[in-house]
Amino acid sequence: MHAARLRHYLTGGRPPGGMRTCPGCRDPRPPARSVPVVLPGVMYFALESLNWTGGVAFYDPDGPGEVWGRAHLVTRGQFSDIAAQEMNRAPAGDLDLSEALDRGRARLGPGRYETLVHPGTLEGLPLLTFTAPWRVDEVPRTQPTDAYLAHLWSGLREAGGWDDEEITDYLDRCRAGLPVHSGTGLRRRRLRGSAPWPRALEPDHRDPGTAPGNSAQPRVHGL
Repeated sequence: MHAARLRHYLTGGRPPGGMRTCPGCRDPRPPARSVPVVLPGVMYFALESLNWTGGVAFYDPDGPGEVWGRAHLVTRGQFSDIAAQEMNRAPAGDLDLSEALDRGRARLGPGRYETLVHPGTLEGLPLLTFTAPWRVDEVPRTQPTDAYLAHLWSGLREAGGWDDEEITDYLDRCRAGLPVHSGTGLRRRRLRGSAPWPRALEPDHRDPGTAPGNSAQPRVHGL
């Protein structure tokens, strides 16, 4: 979510609060664009973070409600290298995204961030992220620490799509295990005056803009 944290994945170094040094991407250029985004699904907390000692945020695109995040426009190679680093692998080449783009999900390994997810498209480009292989109802919930929630809060604030009260209400609902829907008391704010909130279009996985082998750059989504 945070631009500074993403920069370490792109150029190398240790992200704030991280326990390991990232080797960086083969292409260290910054994202061409970053925008706040609303995705279908649910954000939930499970397992325990070694850094934060509490529950970790995961994304289930098939869960009820919506998830707020930030989409970064990067190349296929950059997305592959960012994903590899989060999976504790050395960047070594482009990932095969065809299964994720075609079916909406591709499990590359058993780890907590080794499942690729294609939750939709934005401005004709595929949105891609990575999360755990299980669904929200398949793992016990755990509580995040206040420090971890503050980290998520500041990332959403930096994204620029929501005000302080909206972000606090959103994270309170996620922490309580309540789905987020339009009309749950969260104010629906517009971006840049008359522009609507960027909202991902759910894929039919046959969209020409997301077809396997298409050269369109993916947007990597940060929760």
